[in-house]
Amino acid sequence: MTTPDILQFVDEVVCAKTGKHLNDLQRKIIEGILKRQKYSDIADTYGCSAGHAKDIGYKLLQMLSDVFDEPVDKYNLKSVLERQLNLNINLGDRNNTNFGHSNTTNYINACSEIPNTTSDKSQPPTPDYQDGTNQVKIEMVGKLRQLGLSDEQISEVVGLALETVRQID
Repeated sequence: MTTPDILQFVDEVVCAKTGKHLNDLQRKIIEGILKRQKYSDIADTYGCSAGHAKDIGYKLLQMLSDVFDEPVDKYNLKSVLERQLNLNINLGDRNNTNFGHSNTTNYINACSEIPNTTSDKSQPPTPDYQDGTNQVKIEMVGKLRQLGLSDEQISEVVGLALETVRQID
């Protein structure tokens, strides 16, 4: 994926979450961090002080932590973005301007195990979300809701029963 594609992805996700697009300095900071540049080098490229670039960079990384619901810093930005890009590319058509609101759902492989849909009638039903092997799927439900997927789409993509998805806050 090219840097402009990455910047577009981040801008779309940030705008969907905050209602605001990335400004030029924020875009330069992301690009610079991905190139392993120091804030002073990013500041020289943008034409501001290193302190200002560092302050904006800190706020940007905090915002990305909130948006992606995981800690983001200079050292893990690339891996976080790769993970998020893989998650979102597998959810549908990224070329759609209403990113995350596409009616097309492709696939997502959250676990290596395929859920067993047959139930043991001798045992009381246990909701899927209580099974530790589904923890990754549970965590994905909130992210997928933020991207605009319906509970029905999430159920299909993640492989949880619709009732289970509806019970997850």
